[in-house]
Amino acid sequence: MPEPRTRRSPAPEDRQRDAERTKARILEAAKAEFGAKGFTAARVGEIAAKAGINKQLISYYFGGKEGLYAEVAGAVFQRNRGIADPAASTAEVVAGFVRDSLADQDGARLFIWENLNDTGPGAHGEDEQREFLRAQVDYLRGRQAAGDFPADLDPRHLLLALMGAAAAPWMLPRVARLVCDTDPASPEFGDEFAEQLARLLRHLA
Repeated sequence: MPEPRTRRSPAPEDRQRDAERTKARILEAAKAEFGAKGFTAARVGEIAAKAGINKQLISYYFGGKEGLYAEVAGAVFQRNRGIADPAASTAEVVAGFVRDSLADQDGARLFIWENLNDTGPGAHGEDEQREFLRAQVDYLRGRQAAGDFPADLDPRHLLLALMGAAAAPWMLPRVARLVCDTDPASPEFGDEFAEQLARLLRHLA
């Protein structure tokens, strides 16, 4: 009879790669769930099912639902942080935000849910977002000095208006569909809307 095979334990690097792949699947599933339902309505069981893992792993890797949400939301803001290149014009950066939102629609919806479910000062993740947003105001002040828009516009209020405009396809999908007679989630609409918004901003220069 053949000798039974000895089962070899996975090497440490194999275990590490498996853990990283598992965490990546969880984060992808979580962004979809949080983006679709927001933090409160999202269910850990649904995230685990989409990721194909035991939901106890969410606690193991992220400390539970809140830790997982913080990881997902933090990654979304970190991605957005890299779009505002100080050397790029306001028109280019805003168009980039529109296109990035199209490429990461779950992240865009998660950002909208963050604001719809705002609980006031001290809300979850507010400190990190304050840092991000103030950096965007500083960026706009620099671009104002470069002549991108008139000196009598307050960069803080302009940022709020531009963020609302860039998020319009995700906040007002029905309006976008009825007005433009197209799918607001399509790449074609995203490119067209990004270019029109950039043109609007160039007229301010």
